[in-house]
Amino acid sequence: MAQIIKEINGKFFAKNAILVNKPEKLKGLLNNTRWDILKLLAEKPRYPAEIAKELDLHEQKVYYHIKQLEANGQIEVKTKKEFGGTIAKYYTVTNHAFALELPSGDMKLADFPMRNESDKLKSFLFPFINNGNLNSNIVVGSPDPHGLHQVRARDGHYAIDLALFLGQMVTMPKKFTTILDIDIKSQKKYDSNLVVVGGPLTNLITGDINNYIPVKFKIDNFPFRGMTSQKTGKVYDEDNIGMIAKIVNPKNTDKSILILAGNRFSGTKAAVLALTRFTETVLENYNGEDNWACVVEGLDIDGDGQVDSIKVLE
Repeated sequence: MAQIIKEINGKFFAKNAILVNKPEKLKGLLNNTRWDILKLLAEKPRYPAEIAKELDLHEQKVYYHIKQLEANGQIEVKTKKEFGGTIAKYYTVTNHAFALELPSGDMKLADFPMRNESDKLKSFLFPFINNGNLNSNIVVGSPDPHGLHQVRARDGHYAIDLALFLGQMVTMPKKFTTILDIDIKSQKKYDSNLVVVGGPLTNLITGDINNYIPVKFKIDNFPFRGMTSQKTGKVYDEDNIGMIAKIVNPKNTDKSILILAGNRFSGTKAAVLALTRFTETVLENYNGEDNWACVVEGLDIDGDGQVDSIKVLE
């Protein structure tokens, strides 16, 4: 089995294909009528009389080509139904693509991006992603009571969407990349590239680096609520406010930290949603800075009570 990669509107899509190295194995396809039959069966299973009607062909001619395609393993019976005392066989394709490979030639491990990322996004995600490799840990808050205020993280699962987004640009790392905030602290792994998900209540790492973030959380009094922009002086207290920030790691200036966090878990969701679904909007004002932040507001467009869109505030 092989895969055919196809670019559509700047994005790459994969389709499974049967790979052969002898042209006679594809002989059954080199016929206009059979190709038309395969196209119909690729859409949905059909029985021969239905195919004959759609292609305006004699039913016996369709039966002949069906037998040839079935003998070559290019179609198979999907199901059977009874019509007026007779059994109709519904056929479907066994593969949706075919590829012919020459027997010689160099083979190499393909480094094929499944996303056509922009130069600005590449710059923003460096050094977390470099040459198709993930060079960071994704840090989520512990689901157990932890920290001074014994809070359970309710936003760690948002990292799944973030990982899907990043996964389009990297090969699968050999080492496990997701790590809990309490393990970062206990194992003293502060001095590496980190992608931190969650506010200071749920993710202890966000609280530890708060003084270095261009948009600081108010952590003087529990329960923490609100954040202040060091650029504009604006204060954001709403639960659905989130921020995306990239800073130099204060523990190791050769490393960086990416923070996606909110006043509450809905704000963290807004931050993840913003970077993964509204990337160009979020990074519009990013110009390669090592210390940079964007504040977003989570919006409920369809009225179901869940954040599903965002607005960039600064």
